[in-house]
Amino acid sequence: MMTLEQQAAPASDTPPDARPARRPLGRLLVPLLVVVLLGQMAVAMVTTAVQQTPTIDEPVYVGTAAEYLHEHRVFHNPEHPPLGKLVIGVGVALADPWVDPSFTGDQGRLGRHLLYESGNDPWRLMLFARLPVIALTLAFGLVVFAFARELAGPVGGLPALGLYAFSPDVIAHGSLATLDVPASGFVLTAVWLLWRARHRPRLYVPLAGAALGAALATKMSTLAAVPVLAALAGLSVWWARAPSGSRRRALGRAAVGAGAVTLVAIAVVWASYLVVDPRLRWAPEQPAPVVRGLRGLAVELLPFPEAYRDGMRVQFRFENHPWEGFLFGRLYTGSLWYYLPAALLVKTPLGMLVLWVAGAVTVVAVRRLRPVAPYLLLPAAVLLGAAMLGSRDFGTRYAVFVPMFLAVAAGCVLAVRWRWAPVAAGVLVLFVAVSSLRTYPYYLPYSNEAFGGPAKTHLRLHDSNVDWGQDLGRLADRLRERYRGERIWLVYKGSGVPSHYGIRAADPREVPVGEVRGLLVVSDSSVAKATGRLAELIDSSRPIDTVGHSITIYRR
Repeated sequence: MMTLEQQAAPASDTPPDARPARRPLGRLLVPLLVVVLLGQMAVAMVTTAVQQTPTIDEPVYVGTAAEYLHEHRVFHNPEHPPLGKLVIGVGVALADPWVDPSFTGDQGRLGRHLLYESGNDPWRLMLFARLPVIALTLAFGLVVFAFARELAGPVGGLPALGLYAFSPDVIAHGSLATLDVPASGFVLTAVWLLWRARHRPRLYVPLAGAALGAALATKMSTLAAVPVLAALAGLSVWWARAPSGSRRRALGRAAVGAGAVTLVAIAVVWASYLVVDPRLRWAPEQPAPVVRGLRGLAVELLPFPEAYRDGMRVQFRFENHPWEGFLFGRLYTGSLWYYLPAALLVKTPLGMLVLWVAGAVTVVAVRRLRPVAPYLLLPAAVLLGAAMLGSRDFGTRYAVFVPMFLAVAAGCVLAVRWRWAPVAAGVLVLFVAVSSLRTYPYYLPYSNEAFGGPAKTHLRLHDSNVDWGQDLGRLADRLRERYRGERIWLVYKGSGVPSHYGIRAADPREVPVGEVRGLLVVSDSSVAKATGRLAELIDSSRPIDTVGHSITIYRR
């Protein structure tokens, strides 16, 4: 009987230029399927972007992007570097909103002022701000396909792209003007380029450094990946050594490769700040918190602009805050180390989970694929470990790199020449597609069938897993269609302004319980965390309707 290693397709160590030519039919069919998969993903993301009102974080990023364009300075939102907001700024520039030069509020009011108080159309502005992130998300899909194709051929690239293109988490956050998908996609791109650097290090090592720098210049949480990617750069350069070369010289070149990736990444971070303000002016809105101990020393040693280091100090202050979490019906203060794995278990399609496990086992067990295991599994594991140690149990968006990396690993299952492997993988990808399409267009509150689907997500998770303020516009439509003229009491968790959408409502927590009569409308994250008067109101009310699987309407 053939072993697993003997059945593997010998694709991983073959340079792309040395592979045999494909048949003409394959040349046409594979690109067509890629276009179809990315096309349906684009439709899903654009539809979602059109229908959703601003989520909690988006107005801050959109407002800051407009500030970059008009003020040419870094001032608000220092806890995130500029590059992701510059990407969003491309759409903001195309929308050409009016920006109030006299605005002096904090970053929380900055976006609301731009969207709702300056005469701009928030629907149009948010759509334009989201479109560059959508385009970037589609481009990362090509990276997933190309990476998996190099490991397992087109037969592996297509299932990998299918898992990526139907991932509810990637679709949900790839359709928002936020930073999670761009940062994760840049890390994946850097790893793919390092894998290619095993054959052409002089070309791909600097490109990988640029991609890593783009990740660092988008979100600071990607700093955890720097040592891993530096080590992988050294490994790739070592791999590319001449067979007759000395070991000492090869080690020296590997060290140079690791240093090159790091230096290029640092340069990209500096460049992102210089693009905003060539003079690198930095006058923070509020004094940066003091960080002592090893964290403080690490911040001081970072070779980045002062604004970046102050942003790190803000991030450490967030880590010291006692946030509230909600998992499987339990409300708690602090964080649970297993929160993200549990949330991923709920919010990942079942077929995708199976293929993730199979892919991870394959790249470790099969000798021909084993060289790629540290590239695919180690960065994702380190980033996930760092996120699990964080204090904010707010959603799987903090681990959106997992469906990206493991989609590539899942494609490697097709490199094993088992008779039924293509059929089994195809059935599982189809199962994922059906599960994903069934939740359309409500991707944020998705959960898989084992946990009851999106209608039940709010019973187990909260915040950006289910209710991030995205359904205020849908709520307004529902109230006009079914409940016109009724008294509305609203507890809304989000950044939208209800009155702008025609919702006239009062806060039920500000009056005695007996005076709250009519419709009680509560965001599901607020339901999950309800205590005191709000909990009493909910317990004494009858649920009659839901909006977008994120807002519940009660009758009183």
